[in-house]
Order: sequence, then C-alpha cells, then structure tokens
Amino acid sequence: MGLFDFLSDKGDKKPVAPTTTPAGGATDFFGNSDKAADTTAGATYTVVSGDSLSKIAKNHYGDAAKWHQIYDANKAVIGSNPDLIEVGQILTLPKL
Repeated sequence: MGLFDFLSDKGDKKPVAPTTTPAGGATDFFGNSDKAADTTAGATYTVVSGDSLSKIAKNHYGDAAKWHQIYDANKAVIGSNPDLIEVGQILTLPKL
C-alpha cells in the first residue's frame, strides 16, 4: 500500500476510534499523572533524577512557590533539608 492509496480506496473503512485514557488519568513518559489526578487527596509522586520540590509543585499545582506544601506534608520522608530529595522517594502530594 502506498502513501496515498487511502485516497483512492472507496471501501467501507471507518476511521480508527481514539483511545481512551486510563482510569487514573493520562501519564507522561515517566509515569507522572496529569494535574487533575495529582491534586486529589492521597496522590503520590516518585522522585526522578533532576527533580526539585519547586519543579514538582510547578508540574502538579501550576505554581513553583507551592513547594512548601509538599515539603510540609513529607518532612518525615525528606528530612530537615528540603533541597536534598533523593531519586526513588515517594512523596505525598496534598490537595490544595
């Protein structure tokens, strides 16, 4: 079949139906959920290389300045220095 053969084909072919998003919402390459799914109570996020609390806040809440809320909810996991998050840590993302 050539590149433009579909133009001359007069068959009863129907267009492909769009795929549905998973129940938890759409995810990107790294498995991060879309904003609507992440702002629900009890949502979690696994830290990946290059992350910071402000980047996570920007991606999930749309405002990097909300990193304090993520830190406050995860002090037991992160420790006393909010700049030292580690790859693989699972953070709870509080509902704002």
